[in-house]
Amino acid sequence: MHARSVAATTSALLGTATLLLPASDVRAVEVGEPPTVIAHRGASAYAPENTLAAVDKAAGLGIRWVENDVQRTRDGKLVVVHDDNLRRTTDAEEVFPDRAPWKVKNFTAAEIARLDAGSWFGPAYAGARVPTLEQYVRRVDRNHQKLLLEIKNPELYPGIEQQTLKVLANESWLDRQHRSKLIVQSFSADTVRTVHKLKPDVRTGLLGTPNVADLPGYAQFTDQINPSHSTISTGYVSAVQAFTGAHGKPLEVFTWTVNDATTARRVARYGVDGIITNTPDVVRNAVGAP
Repeated sequence: MHARSVAATTSALLGTATLLLPASDVRAVEVGEPPTVIAHRGASAYAPENTLAAVDKAAGLGIRWVENDVQRTRDGKLVVVHDDNLRRTTDAEEVFPDRAPWKVKNFTAAEIARLDAGSWFGPAYAGARVPTLEQYVRRVDRNHQKLLLEIKNPELYPGIEQQTLKVLANESWLDRQHRSKLIVQSFSADTVRTVHKLKPDVRTGLLGTPNVADLPGYAQFTDQINPSHSTISTGYVSAVQAFTGAHGKPLEVFTWTVNDATTARRVARYGVDGIITNTPDVVRNAVGAP
């Protein structure tokens, strides 16, 4: 995820937002109900991001939610990787020295499967691989975890929304049992809107910090507004939660990426519903989450 600029909001909207909150939500904030803790790209402070090892590390820490990033290969397979190129988190530059700039979209799934996605993090993880989306969701399911799935760079991959939903359906992640364990998010409002149109039962999140004045439109097709922690305040969080989302509940706020106890406690006081973090154990302990 990358930070987005904060759009200006009006004092009137922010000042009245808490009054507009349903009573149950106001009580939850007042009594300090702890936010959900989401392991960013798995427990990525402790294992290489977006790998099965990071998912397992989160599970070992007792973290129920993990976040991941989905992109598409040259031959149309979905893989779990954050950057649009493979240089930072694999040895692609060494294995394929003549393939600069090593874009995900320019490699086949078989080529990406050859890459070492763990040695950059530490020798203990040498040989870890970039998982396919199928491999990733199977591991999350095996660990009895929940998934916050980000469709990354959708402008590079036309139709990736439908393809992602097809994989999720094939892996039973769109059935009644799994739908409560899944949220699909993106920085692209068009992508979030498309996911909602294709599968209205799936919960969705819009990444960024949109202007409060634009929230009524977004609330038609999303359930969450998920901003950077550096861009929010108590007023902004309350303003978001004052709106009813696509599934008839107040819009939620999952903020990112919070990796220290002081910041975690600060955003918890803002009333956020979730905190996305590389250090989920640190954040959980700081906010008293189960």
